[in-house]
Amino acid sequence: MAVTTMKPAQKPLPRAMLIDMDDTILSAYGRPEIAWNTITKEFADELAPLPPELVATTVLAFARNFWANAEAAWRMRLAEARHLTVKGGFAALAAAGHRALPDDLAVRLADRFTAYREEEMFVFPGAHDAIDHFKALGIKLALVTNGASDMQRAKVERFELAHRFDHIQIEGEHGFGKPEERAYLHAMEALGVTAADTWMIGDNLEWEVVTPQRLGIYAIWIDVHGDGLPQGSTVRPDRIIRSLTELVPDRS
Repeated sequence: MAVTTMKPAQKPLPRAMLIDMDDTILSAYGRPEIAWNTITKEFADELAPLPPELVATTVLAFARNFWANAEAAWRMRLAEARHLTVKGGFAALAAAGHRALPDDLAVRLADRFTAYREEEMFVFPGAHDAIDHFKALGIKLALVTNGASDMQRAKVERFELAHRFDHIQIEGEHGFGKPEERAYLHAMEALGVTAADTWMIGDNLEWEVVTPQRLGIYAIWIDVHGDGLPQGSTVRPDRIIRSLTELVPDRS
């Protein structure tokens, strides 16, 4: 006798979704090691005799430590923060006995990294269609993103997101951002919904899972590259996806 495998029942879609932008809708800042290796190779002659890979690894390590401890205000000063992190990486190389690299080179390297990130940014396949489908179903949508107003608003316009959302909430325009509770509360108030009505979707475990869950929001972590939860993580998203398209109801 044949055994029929039943698909697990899909959770009913909510009245509202709060959706992150960078590395959720857009490929923006993920895989920084690839970007830094690409950029340091462009500057190989000026970095010599240091191998570009060593410079990339050192700068990235300094940058990760910086952002792990940085105050939120640095998100409004991203270019300046990158200048500091490259200079910090250069200082770490000098402290390890390598050639001292000049500050002007650090600034040019950081600015090229910023430009490269902008050049390489794109909308994840299917993201627009998924958002349009949610909207067509009558789901209220808020784009909730951290960062400076000019930079984030430019992405909203460049990637045709404004008309797709009922509420656009940029940290630099509102004066607060994730993971502050008021960032989520304000977005829900703007949509006229409660936590029980709402899903939060994004790539940052603290911003899109920990605080939303504390508020009673269903928290979905998007793991675009399929890396899985970090080793030792105690965070447990309500659902893990790799693409917004996974949330589109099965129409078969």
